Formats: sequence, C-alpha cells, structure tokens
Amino acid sequence: MVQNIPLIFVSVLLVSVISLVGILLLSIHDKVLKKILLHLVSFSTGALLGNVFVHLLPEVVEQANKEKALMMVVVGIVLSFIIEKFIHWRHCHSMECEAHIHPVGKLMLIGDTVHNLLDGILIATSYLVSAPLGIATTVAVILHEIPQEIGDFAVLIHSGYTRKKALLFNFLSALAALLGAAFVLLLHAQVTGIEQVLLPIAAGNFLYIAAADLIPELHKETRPKQAGAQLFFMVAGIALMYVLALGEL
Repeated sequence: MVQNIPLIFVSVLLVSVISLVGILLLSIHDKVLKKILLHLVSFSTGALLGNVFVHLLPEVVEQANKEKALMMVVVGIVLSFIIEKFIHWRHCHSMECEAHIHPVGKLMLIGDTVHNLLDGILIATSYLVSAPLGIATTVAVILHEIPQEIGDFAVLIHSGYTRKKALLFNFLSALAALLGAAFVLLLHAQVTGIEQVLLPIAAGNFLYIAAADLIPELHKETRPKQAGAQLFFMVAGIALMYVLALGEL
C-alpha cells in the first residue's frame, strides 16, 4: 500500500484539476456544449456501472463474509441518499438547471465539497486494495466529474458569480478530495482492513450516482437518434472499464 501513496495523491489532484473544465464554457457554443454533455453523461454512466460490476463488486464478494460485505453496499446506497437529501449534493449535468440553483450557488458549493471529499475517500480506498483498482476508480470518477463540473460552473454563473470566481470556488471545493484521501490513509494506519468496509460503501455510492442522478438525466432526452447515441456511449463506458480489468489479469 505504501508504494501507492504517491499514486493516490496524483490521482486525487488530477480529479481536482478537472474542476477547471468549466473554462470550456468560455469557448464552446451552448448548442455544441449541450450535445457534448449528453454524450459525456452517457459515457460516465457506463463507466460508473462498469467500475461497480467489473472492478468493485468482484473485490467485495471475495471477502470472507460476503453477506456482510453486500449489506455494506446497501449501506453505501442509503448513505448516498441521506447525503443528497440533507446536503443537496445533486449536481447539474446540463445547461438548464433551475432546480439546482435554489437557494443559491453557495448551497451547491457546500454539496460539491462533500461530494469531492467522498471522491477522495473512494479513490484512496480503491488504491488500498490494488493500483489497478485505484486507476479504474480514478478514471470512472474523472469521467463523471467532467460533465458535472461543466454543469456546476453554469449554475454558479447563473447564480451571479463572475467567471473567475466560479472557477476559483469550484477548484477550492474540488481540493476537498485531498482531505478525503488523507483521512483514509490516516484511518488505514489506525484500523487494519478498513478498506473492506469502505470498498463496498464506494460501490454503493457509485451505483446510487449512476441510477439516481445520471440515468434520470438521460431519460429527459426521448428522441430515438439521441437515445441510440446514449446507449452507444454508455456501452463504451462499460467497455472501457472491462478493458482496464483485462490489464489486471
């Protein structure tokens, strides 16, 4: 595990830098960006599902007490529901996000900070198991973060923030992932086998994001041609996770 510590912080820092992707809004026309976002959300949905079923759950069921481990997956889903209900972390994945703006952009930043803290925890936990699992989780998180950060940036602008402040606050919020990673490493030093508890919770978290956040966003688009594109990019995301799994064999 010690040799993976540099990888953990490089991965988490990379995810944090993704928060600056909002700068794309400054150079891409809205109509083009909307189409790109649709494909990115589809791709990230497949990547999250692929990471859960190809990488995380196989590791979870290898544990001695499979029933307890799978119950922790359920706990991860319930915890995600609670966080979303009480901290309002639900992110924007499109350019029209009025529901996300109430009461103000500050609330979104608070929820985003908690979400990024969890991202750091999930990435560090995956690296505690193995480097390939950590890399796969990092890729899945990045693919989810890109459309989310673009949408969140749009919300901040709509809430009255200047472009510079929106980028700055989004980046500072993203740095919470470093704290999450540090927390896991400190906890691992004190509690043996903590990854066996955190890993299934990570799987539950990813399942919740894909099923409760991303897929409903995709269902807003009903045109057959776009639905076909959604399916293509979702399968591509799953395929990417499968290819990464082949590298572990």
